[in-house]
Amino acid sequence: MEHIDHVLVVDDDREIREMVSGYLRKNGLRVSLAADGRQMRSFLEADRVDLVVLDIMMPGDDGLVLCRELRAGRHRTTPVLMLTARSDETDRIVGLEMGADDYLVKPFSARELLARIKAVLRRTRMLPPNLQVTEAGRLVAFGAWRLDTTARHLLDEAGTVVPLSGAEYRLLRVLLDHPQRVLSRDQLLNLTQGREAELFDRSIDLLVSRLRQRLQDDAREPAYIKTVRSEGYVLAMPVVIAQARDEWSVAAAQARDG
Repeated sequence: MEHIDHVLVVDDDREIREMVSGYLRKNGLRVSLAADGRQMRSFLEADRVDLVVLDIMMPGDDGLVLCRELRAGRHRTTPVLMLTARSDETDRIVGLEMGADDYLVKPFSARELLARIKAVLRRTRMLPPNLQVTEAGRLVAFGAWRLDTTARHLLDEAGTVVPLSGAEYRLLRVLLDHPQRVLSRDQLLNLTQGREAELFDRSIDLLVSRLRQRLQDDAREPAYIKTVRSEGYVLAMPVVIAQARDEWSVAAAQARDG
């Protein structure tokens, strides 16, 4: 049976919920509705969705809080498209930093929303299939390093913190989620930056260069992030998800020994 994409629309404005749901259903999507965070949580406990459309300005927990909650739990890989009534750049940037995949400013046309939903789903599915995705809130060990996915920084073997920019963290997280697999520049651009991506591949090359410096990786003979000519980049190290901080020594040994 052909899969029908399932979208959950979370917005306290009933007119918007009805307008959006009617248009999306007419265009072949399955749509469910929630008026607030409580209804969203209740629905996600009972069913799965392919994408969440999430309004920022809502009573109670706003969309930014709910987006952060989604990214910290078992729905961390579910794409999120944020709606905002403000053209304020700060809201959009904060939403993207918290893990939203795209945003749309109200008022918007249902046709544009549909186009963005399809684009986000298409980007999400660009990845090779059957890959293990690391769980948020865990320490991820690779070579001589750990990534703290809660604090969003690196730790070396001595436990020294190495800070990462938002873009560096997103790139490293994508590489760790798909170790020893070649990812093209287009895939890395979309997965790390979404709509904010530059329209040229060299921006990824510059970001890789910065991340190599953080990892103290020799650009001429890198041990961690290797360049695959005409294809993209690959994280060459095996990855281990540490269950707790005190298991670091075991996880690091496993990662080094392969």
